[in-house]
Amino acid sequence: MPDPVARDAAEEESAFSHPAVAPDASVAYGEHPDQVVDFYAPRDGRASAPLVVLLHGGAWRAPYDRRHVTPFADFLARRGLAVANVEYRRGREIPQQRGTGPVAGRWPETFDDVAAALDALPDLARRALPQADPRRTVVTGHSAGGQLALWAAARHVLPAGSPWRLPAPPALRGVVALAPIADFAHAVGLDVCGGAVRQLLGAEGEYEQRAAHTDPAVLLPTGIATVVVQGRTDIVVPQAVSEAFVDAAAKAGETVGLTLLEEVGHFPLIDPAADACAVVAEEIAQLAW
Repeated sequence: MPDPVARDAAEEESAFSHPAVAPDASVAYGEHPDQVVDFYAPRDGRASAPLVVLLHGGAWRAPYDRRHVTPFADFLARRGLAVANVEYRRGREIPQQRGTGPVAGRWPETFDDVAAALDALPDLARRALPQADPRRTVVTGHSAGGQLALWAAARHVLPAGSPWRLPAPPALRGVVALAPIADFAHAVGLDVCGGAVRQLLGAEGEYEQRAAHTDPAVLLPTGIATVVVQGRTDIVVPQAVSEAFVDAAAKAGETVGLTLLEEVGHFPLIDPAADACAVVAEEIAQLAW
C-alpha cells in the first residue's frame, strides 16, 4: 500500500508542475493589489459560454495565490467554459515564531473581498469577457477556496445584520466544492491545515461568533444546487470533513451531491494531468449547461 505522505507529496508536485497560464484579461474590483479577477475565454471560440467563478485554495494563507490554479482555469476554458479566477486577501506574512508560519486569512477582509468580487462579477465579465454569460454562473473552489465557494452561495442565509448578507439567493446555477473545508467543527477536530480554521476566525470568543457567519455546515439550507467532489485518500482535507457537511445539509433538509473518487488525494482535483480533473470539469459542466 503506498505511503500516504509520499503519495500526497507526489500529487502536489504534479499539480504545481504546470507553467502558469496568463489570462486573457485582468480587472480590478477594488484598490488593494489582491482585489483582482483574471478572465479566461472559452478556447473553442464560442460566442457565449457559462461563467465559472474559481476560488483558489491554500488554507487562506498568503503564500498561496491564484497562480497555482491558472492551469486548471485554462483546462476549463479548453472545455468551452468562460472562467473568472478570483484573487482575495489572505493571511499576512509573519516571521517564523515558535514554529509558526503565515497565518490563515484576514478578518474580515477575506470575506469582504469574496463578497465584493462576486457582486461585481456580472458587470466585470460583461466588460472584460463578452463571451461569458453571467446568467449561467457556477462557483467552484478547492480546499479553503471550496469553503469560500460554499459561503458565497449561502450569503442569503447569513445571520441578520451581517454585512455580507444578500436579500435573496445569488443567481447561481450551482456550486462545485472540491475537497472543501466545509465543516469547521470537524476541520478543527482533525487539525486541518495546521489549525488554519482557528487562525482564520480568531480566539475563543471570536471563533464562535464568526463561525456563525462563515461555516458552510451551519449556513444551511441554501436552496442552491451543490456538489462536493472529494478524493478518498485525501490527507490534507480528509473525506470526513466533506461527509460531515453533506450530513449537516441532509439534517437541514437539503440534498448535496457527494462524488467520492477512489485512489485520489487532495491535489489531483485541480491537476490537468490527472483523471480526477476531468471528473471535476464534468461536474461543473453538468450544472453550467
